[in-house]
Amino acid sequence: MNATPATTKTDAETEPRTDAETEATSATGGETVEGAPEATRATDVSDTQDPEKAAPEDGLDDEDDADEPDDEPAPRPAFGTGAAAVVASALGAVSLSGTWMGKTLSERATLVGQIKTSQNGTAAQQIQEIYGNSWHTTALVNGVFALLALVVGAFVLARPAFGTPGRAEQPVWVKAVALAGVVLGVIGLLISAGMYLDLFAALPSTKG
Repeated sequence: MNATPATTKTDAETEPRTDAETEATSATGGETVEGAPEATRATDVSDTQDPEKAAPEDGLDDEDDADEPDDEPAPRPAFGTGAAAVVASALGAVSLSGTWMGKTLSERATLVGQIKTSQNGTAAQQIQEIYGNSWHTTALVNGVFALLALVVGAFVLARPAFGTPGRAEQPVWVKAVALAGVVLGVIGLLISAGMYLDLFAALPSTKG
């Protein structure tokens, strides 16, 4: 009876090869390179744990941009200049149509003229005191409102030239409304001056 010699297998031959060991063996012409899987794992771990390689460049740029101060000033709302422009237009319109104040002062001038000429006033004096003074008072009040409209509108238009450098430009509607107030103020001043100087209609005359 022949005894079959026992074949001794080492632990290295009996252990199954991993994929990394198989690739290392094929790359070296069939020879197993020890430590190849460990080197591969070390390279992968170092690449993923390196903060300089893992951190995206875009994130750093965003943080730098966020830290930089904004040189452009934030636009401020034009509440004050807009309100002033509307007031200028309203004053200009009132100077053309007349005001409650002008009417009241005109009636007062008429009453004062009647009192002065009630006893011994001539016809010319009555015309001047009752009609002329009332007419001139109305023109004077309307002229004051027209002048206010002109001043306020001009102030709104000239405000950017004397404001803070870098301030946001006025909206177009503010400039348009302020310009309308200036134009109405000029027209109101011309009409009031003509009324006060009796250019449009002279006082009635007692001469036939």
